[in-house]
Amino acid sequence: MKTNWLKLAALVCTVAVWLSACTGGTKTTTVTDSTITDSTLAAALKPAGPAPEWGKTIKPEMQAVIEKLSSYGDKPLETLSATDARKNHTPTDAVMDLVKQNNITLPTAKVDTLGKDIDVDGGKIHLRIYTPKLGNGPYPLIVYYHGGGFVIANLDVYHASAQALAEQVGAIVVSVAYRLAPEYRFPTAHNDAFTGYEWAVKNAVSLKADPAKIAVVGESAGGNLAANVSIMARDKHIMLPVHEVLIYPIAQADMNTESYKMYEKAKPLNKAMMSWFTEKYLTTVIEAQDPKISLINANLKGLPPTTIITAEIDPLHDDGIMLADKLKAAGVKVDRKNYEGVTHEFFGMAIIVPEAKAAQAYAASQLKAAFK
Repeated sequence: MKTNWLKLAALVCTVAVWLSACTGGTKTTTVTDSTITDSTLAAALKPAGPAPEWGKTIKPEMQAVIEKLSSYGDKPLETLSATDARKNHTPTDAVMDLVKQNNITLPTAKVDTLGKDIDVDGGKIHLRIYTPKLGNGPYPLIVYYHGGGFVIANLDVYHASAQALAEQVGAIVVSVAYRLAPEYRFPTAHNDAFTGYEWAVKNAVSLKADPAKIAVVGESAGGNLAANVSIMARDKHIMLPVHEVLIYPIAQADMNTESYKMYEKAKPLNKAMMSWFTEKYLTTVIEAQDPKISLINANLKGLPPTTIITAEIDPLHDDGIMLADKLKAAGVKVDRKNYEGVTHEFFGMAIIVPEAKAAQAYAASQLKAAFK
């Protein structure tokens, strides 16, 4: 098992955010440290072997991350208990080690962070709040939900994504540590996600945020949660997000889509893992068809404009496409981009993967436009 993981993960994520900020918004910033260039990184990150059978179109930088992740020799997640699975290395660990091996200097963060515990039904959850160091507010507000199949991962694993959004958008980000399964089964994560959103709405002013400029963002399971938060806000008649960004969201329960078939054995997410996540979070098979899990079965009318980001080499690729189509059919404005040659979890890898830098810049530009 790895040591000092959380501290190191946070450090590498800071690096990822820093380089990704070079393409944020409409202004381009030049990196002045001559030792940190795209060409240097590309040369250093040449993959060791051929492209994997499950991803012949994989980009070199993405493959280098996957090779590093595979090098740890962890047991397949789907063969482990949830407790042991949480001890496995993550894609963030792989990025961290590649950054260390390339001797990249760690930059100073452009945000301050603080933690906050809030009450939820039956317990408490933790929030991490990112506030830009520049400006005095009021800032736009983003409520962010991490991935991990409702079972694994935490705020540290997805720190890069949350910090990138705060820095590139110039927004306060509230990252929500909803409770995980199987200790807390469906719909606990969904209810926690909404409670976190409610707290952010009610406390926007005290956070130096503009209560009229609130968006939700989520990755994977978190993308599912973000969409559900918008639905619940609509149904409960509270402040609706002005925009939602859903990054390779879980949107339906059928694991026989074309992307599930094509990328059944992909890394870092495969079909067996998705089955494992489902078994851990849901109590019965019937719950898989619940509109909270199968968003394509939900009433999507009246939801905010939506940005959907998908990865080519991802079992969940078609989930994002199907959800985009359903949203459009419901009259929701949808913008969507697919990134070729990258896998699930690529979004937070901006220090290594150029497509991640581009995706972060795209998400930031969409959010900035929504906040105007």
